[in-house]
Amino acid sequence: MPKRTIDEKSLTKGELRKLTALRKSIGDELADDAFAKWYAREAKSENNVDPNIEVIETALSPLIDKVRIQRGSAYAIRRGRGRFIVEPIELKD
Repeated sequence: MPKRTIDEKSLTKGELRKLTALRKSIGDELADDAFAKWYAREAKSENNVDPNIEVIETALSPLIDKVRIQRGSAYAIRRGRGRFIVEPIELKD
């Protein structure tokens, strides 16, 4: 059995699934090489931010000084007709 150079304990669940699927489909050696190249390319792209989060932050950032939200409460924000609707929600324990 070839020596594996990938530290599987440090991988996330999704990355481990990808590695396992590659090993089943193309074999251990090729899969390890392909995964190592993919993983190196993914590590270089530091921008793993959800684009939806960026849009929400951009839209709400001008309102930070104008809006006061009480602590200890949870709110749902949804879109209305040309506006945002903010509603308090109950948290279930």
